[in-house]
Amino acid sequence: MPPKPHTPTAPNALTVNETLSLLATVLACSTVLARALLQGDDGAPLIASLAMSGIAFSATYAMIRWLGPTFIGAGIKGVDMSKAHNKKEIPECMGAVCAVVYIFCMICFIPFPFYKDIVSATSGGGNRDVVIMHEEYVQEGRFLHRFPHNKLASYLSAIMSLQSIALLGIGDDLFDIRWRHKFFIPAFAAIPLLVVYFVDFGVTSIVVPIPLQPYLGVELLNLGGLYYFYMAAIAIFSPNSINILAGINGIEVSQSVVIAALLAFNDVLYLLTPYPHPATDSHLFSLYFLLPFIGVASALLKHNWYPAKVFVGDTFCYFAGMVFVVVSILGHFTKTLALLLIPQIFNFVYSAPQIFGAIPCPRHRLPRFNHRTGLLEPSVTTWDEDKQPKPPIAAVLRLLAKMRLIRLREDEETKNITETSNLTLLNLWLVWRGPLKEDRLATEITTLQVVAGLFGLFVRHKLALLVFRQDNWSL
Repeated sequence: MPPKPHTPTAPNALTVNETLSLLATVLACSTVLARALLQGDDGAPLIASLAMSGIAFSATYAMIRWLGPTFIGAGIKGVDMSKAHNKKEIPECMGAVCAVVYIFCMICFIPFPFYKDIVSATSGGGNRDVVIMHEEYVQEGRFLHRFPHNKLASYLSAIMSLQSIALLGIGDDLFDIRWRHKFFIPAFAAIPLLVVYFVDFGVTSIVVPIPLQPYLGVELLNLGGLYYFYMAAIAIFSPNSINILAGINGIEVSQSVVIAALLAFNDVLYLLTPYPHPATDSHLFSLYFLLPFIGVASALLKHNWYPAKVFVGDTFCYFAGMVFVVVSILGHFTKTLALLLIPQIFNFVYSAPQIFGAIPCPRHRLPRFNHRTGLLEPSVTTWDEDKQPKPPIAAVLRLLAKMRLIRLREDEETKNITETSNLTLLNLWLVWRGPLKEDRLATEITTLQVVAGLFGLFVRHKLALLVFRQDNWSL
């Protein structure tokens, strides 16, 4: 009797406990959403956002498990190169699942933040049976002038930008777009945000630090159109920075969850101040986008943490970075986002010589797995005798080696450089710490992200008072 064919979907089925837990979460969150609408408490948007986050987590968790065999069957798969004797193929591009679930949840969430305005400004709010006899009211119809169209436009522009960046990520995962072609594309995805910012807010002035005010003669410096180039640069950098700091299980998702959690914590600080604070509505808007993102990203992290069962792909990196761009531009706190991206900024600056071709850049710069020890070591760029770095670059490399910022090896006889460690934060950490297990490296880098982020918030709200007159949180 021939053996039964292997069914690849079996290992991807949810266990009984997982199924019951996810169902309970969905039912509880759906009940909260229904109560928020039916009880008429202005839609309770923040409570509804928390409930939507629970649904997003459950849907993402289940769909990643269910769709894994489908992705593998379609050829969207890869092999984890940092595992010993494990060449099992696992699904890639699972960030696309997160993006789809997230965008769908944000579309379904639209009635909740605008519930109060819908009730007061439209016939659906009880004006259907009102009869007005005066001639001056005949052509006015609904009282739509009361509806916050600017807020709805901001919300929809954010969804449009996130859809655009998700398409870019999926295209990159499927067709492997070159860096020089995709580097500036996030700026085009941010155009809806910038247009709405121009129409709705339009502030292009920055506060000049106190020590510079006597020289510039102003307290507020209007950058005009340069401010939009600055925001476009943020839109380019944030998605790409998540994508550059990658290469080991869980690191892309864990850094994104930490950044999102710290941004949400910063938003909550403004909700705890006496209302009406001028920034409260902006930070509420930010929370509406961050909470469901934390939900979908946490579900993905569960599958992508060591040992990874799925790969996130570039889709998640671009998508996560654009979520941060959306909340920071429309929430008016791009400087706070920059402070939370300190590890990513350092990694980009550190990687710049390889990114821009001053030093050869291999296709994969992820740490090298040592099959003998089972530990990760810094990956290297090798230098042939006939292809040595130019004297100025060689001098810089030797200086960096003395400062323990790279690992460099030379031929004892010719003094030629034979290899240098690749310029990424992950490799640099291994230069400092020595060989590490993959999960230990991911944990330490995630901890670094937490510490750097908390320090960034401390700088934003405390140390900034050394060069600015006041912090807007204390207004």
